[in-house]
Amino acid sequence: MLQVVPSPKAEIDGGRVVIEAKALSLTFRTADGPVHALKDVDLTVREGEFISFIGPSGCGKTTLLRVIADLEQPSSGAISVNGMTPDEARRARAYGYVFQAAALYPWRTIAGNVGLPLEIMGHDKAERARRVEAGLDLVGLSGFGRKFPWQLSGGMQQRASIARALSFDPQLLLMDEPFGALDEIVRDRLNEELLKLWAKTRKTVIFVTHSIPEAVFLSTRIVVMSPRPGRIHEIVDCDLGPERPLEIRETPRFLEIAQRVREGLKAGHSYD
Repeated sequence: MLQVVPSPKAEIDGGRVVIEAKALSLTFRTADGPVHALKDVDLTVREGEFISFIGPSGCGKTTLLRVIADLEQPSSGAISVNGMTPDEARRARAYGYVFQAAALYPWRTIAGNVGLPLEIMGHDKAERARRVEAGLDLVGLSGFGRKFPWQLSGGMQQRASIARALSFDPQLLLMDEPFGALDEIVRDRLNEELLKLWAKTRKTVIFVTHSIPEAVFLSTRIVVMSPRPGRIHEIVDCDLGPERPLEIRETPRFLEIAQRVREGLKAGHSYD
């Protein structure tokens, strides 16, 4: 088992710990026998980091994200989110969650979807309107609040989903392959917009992806996971700086990091 430590940059910056997992394991009990989804995961994430989970299908990337979000409970080990248990963090609304699909209600307008968490939380109409307008502007959807989801493209729907997740100003943003179903051109554009959004908000982001280029382009660190049971094989630092135009993907340093991630994925398959 590899002990995961904060990146040198995180230690220098002295950012507070947002997520800390120690010896985290999760086994699902099924009619066909136990399914070992996660095993001995140690992970520390500091404030303001952009962390990507990458690994083969079924390696536990989404399961680990769901444990952070209190949507799954670990079988053993410990995990804290903002110094609280995942349950306490969920109740405190410490995170926003963006799913693989936009998951917008078709009978509600875009503004109505973005403002739904605020409505549930009891904010008054004026405050909801103010926050929704600011959120739509943040993701480049100003003027689309009265449209319905079916009137928007897939990429625009995902931007609305991100605005909804940020509407109540959570400290942590959890994203489960939000761009996986989109074509490459739209995906590239949303990657650029997500980096700009991260630069503006300085949220801590946990991002699940199958794409090596996407992980390298977006992240400050990449968590490379092994096949099930999901273990952390390696943590790769992405020291590409804050300014990352798409053209950076052709630079020697970008290709070097991508190759290291690729080799880590291959080596991860050596586990029994």
